[in-house]
Amino acid sequence: MIENKKASIGVIGLAVMGENLVLNMERNGFTVAVFNRTVSSVDNFAQGRGKNKNIIPAHSLEEFVASIERPRCVMLMIKAGSAVDGMINALVPLMDKGDVIIDGGNSNFIDTERRTKEVESKGLLYIGTGVSGGEEGALNGPSIMPGGSKAAWPIVKPVLQSISAKVNGSFPCCDWIGPGGAGHFVKMVHNGIEYGDMQLICEVYDIMRKLLKMDCKNISDVFTDWNKGVLSSYLIEITGNLLKFKDSDGEYLVNKILDTAGQKGTGKWTVINALEAGVPLTLVTESVFARCLSSDKEKREECEKIFSSNIGAGRTAIEKADSAFSAQEVAKQAADKTAGNEGFNADAVKKLHDALYAAKIISYAQGFELMQKAGAQYDWQLDLGNIAMLWRGGCIIRSVFLQKIKDAYERKADLKNLVMDPYFSDILNKAHMSLRETVSSAAMSGIPVPSLSAALSWFDGIRCNDLPANLLQAQRDYFGAHTYERKDKKRGEFFHTDWTGHGGNTSSTTYNI
Repeated sequence: MIENKKASIGVIGLAVMGENLVLNMERNGFTVAVFNRTVSSVDNFAQGRGKNKNIIPAHSLEEFVASIERPRCVMLMIKAGSAVDGMINALVPLMDKGDVIIDGGNSNFIDTERRTKEVESKGLLYIGTGVSGGEEGALNGPSIMPGGSKAAWPIVKPVLQSISAKVNGSFPCCDWIGPGGAGHFVKMVHNGIEYGDMQLICEVYDIMRKLLKMDCKNISDVFTDWNKGVLSSYLIEITGNLLKFKDSDGEYLVNKILDTAGQKGTGKWTVINALEAGVPLTLVTESVFARCLSSDKEKREECEKIFSSNIGAGRTAIEKADSAFSAQEVAKQAADKTAGNEGFNADAVKKLHDALYAAKIISYAQGFELMQKAGAQYDWQLDLGNIAMLWRGGCIIRSVFLQKIKDAYERKADLKNLVMDPYFSDILNKAHMSLRETVSSAAMSGIPVPSLSAALSWFDGIRCNDLPANLLQAQRDYFGAHTYERKDKKRGEFFHTDWTGHGGNTSSTTYNI
């Protein structure tokens, strides 16, 4: 322990994220107290990565709390759920009025709403903050999304903004989000959008390898090139890098990785909250389900034996549609390779690029609409443009694209949906045919593209002024007397018809969840 010195902040939890955040804090000039439930981890860290640094190791909660200057700031980097409640209950009796507890894990925002009220009722302050960027971000600068007790923000702001990522070397990717669970809600939506981005990239990769017959090197080259333009982002960058990574035997490692994806729950939470808010978050939803389907490897293996592969079966139809991925173009690409030209069909790749960009716009449009509705529901006063800028650095979905979202909300703060902004609407007007051809080609060739398909369906739905919901509402009124509105009457006036002649005039109460 550093003699006669108090810590600026304390961190509980020395797993990967906790350790790296501590080192980040110390590097930025803060003395940090550390504690871990498994005390041996404290000593291992203090004698290893934390050796000779301004770090105060503690072997009990009492020692830990006593080593922090007042008002104390204690950041929890522990598993979400009951462990957080247990630690809060253990800390509160040891802390004083005005001290701050920060939950930096992926807690459900509903839990954060509850905890904020409980901690405040005991005279302390509480912050639930999203921290995005993984191990690298935690060490070198993550995106940080704090919310909760507003009075705590001036206390924690110097530390959190100092350790956050910086855009253009100065703008901190950390700012106050709002009261209650606002910070954790925004982090949850970030993770949902992350699910969508990753799935879209995987679907485009699948088309390249299965339909365009491109190898890992060529696909890597494409993503590396895309990272120089409007698609420039962390996920595009690492995709280009990992596709060219070779195993010890010289083979591409990605080809050896089992096609089963894991998930920790934040994507599912995003979908659940979208359903509760009535926001059609279709692309992220399909991304979550795609991971569920991937995990059922054995069933997929059995079904492959039952249903013959139809990859390429639709190429005759594609030829007739003059698709970017027609049989002639695939044949041309094969001929180019035979002749020693290891390039790939530029037109096909360009259409994939435009399809990916269009789907990405739609995914973010859905995600930002969810935050907009939640902000209104919980009275969080979310600054959507500012949130986009907090994601410009440090986090997993960081990209140049986010600046365009900031610009859109500066043009119109009450924008109903991102696709209605002139910049994004212009792109979609030009790119939706590429998305349409991509989905069509994949479908006719038996390549699953659930998120690209969801993007196209949402786009076609949002711009359609005459959906078949009139028939659906008639069905509901027929079997349940749920009533309907009429085109020739004003909105909000409901009607019921006795469709069978013996149903009577009594109707069900008209309501929507």
